[in-house]
Amino acid sequence: MSATTEKLSHATGIDEGAVAHGRSIKSVYVYEAPVRVWHWINALAITVLALTGYFIGSPLPTQPGEASANYLMGYIRFAHFAAGYILAVGLIGRTYWAIVGNHHARELYWVPLFTKAYWVEVLGMLKWYAFISPRPGRYVGHNPLARFAMFFGYLVLTVFMIVTGFALYGEGAQMGSWQERMFGWVIPLFGQSQDVHTWHHLGMWALIVFIIVHIYAAIREDIMGRSSVVSTMISGHRTFKD
Repeated sequence: MSATTEKLSHATGIDEGAVAHGRSIKSVYVYEAPVRVWHWINALAITVLALTGYFIGSPLPTQPGEASANYLMGYIRFAHFAAGYILAVGLIGRTYWAIVGNHHARELYWVPLFTKAYWVEVLGMLKWYAFISPRPGRYVGHNPLARFAMFFGYLVLTVFMIVTGFALYGEGAQMGSWQERMFGWVIPLFGQSQDVHTWHHLGMWALIVFIIVHIYAAIREDIMGRSSVVSTMISGHRTFKD
């Protein structure tokens, strides 16, 4: 910026450099409203499920006083079951929107595993996350590595949690309930009820690890990748900052 331009900028309050930078910012509409609403409701449901599931697996000490005056574990189990229904119904709705929504809505449901170019891009992203590559590629939707993680780390794991969760719920709902009729085959498949409990509990920890990595990657991409991630799931627009 020349001295004359700098003086004009101070006089008018216009920062020409900032204006030029603003013109370089590009925004693309990526995630439609149903996808964004599902994302945040889903995040809340998983949070409730993880907290209540932990206490179901490691119950609180017996409450003092008359048993009829305390229903703490009952409320915890109710919250767990309600959040489980929200998770399952939300996934059904998300699957419907993958059919009727834009092509970004379908990225969660398939990964081009048999395409060589896809694995080249995955390798590039691995170098970026390992601090080997100076900057990542530009992707409007999920980057190839995130797409792999979302399918295998979130979708497959969530389906597993829903199936095993409803199998355990059906066991308590007794024979003849719709939960038992639809998911009763799961317990014999694993061997016994306790085995399903164990795998369901391990699945919770696997989902927590995925969420931690997911949040880290999103914030890191916002700061270092020069493209919006967190705000994109609020506004729907992906912004490229340079």
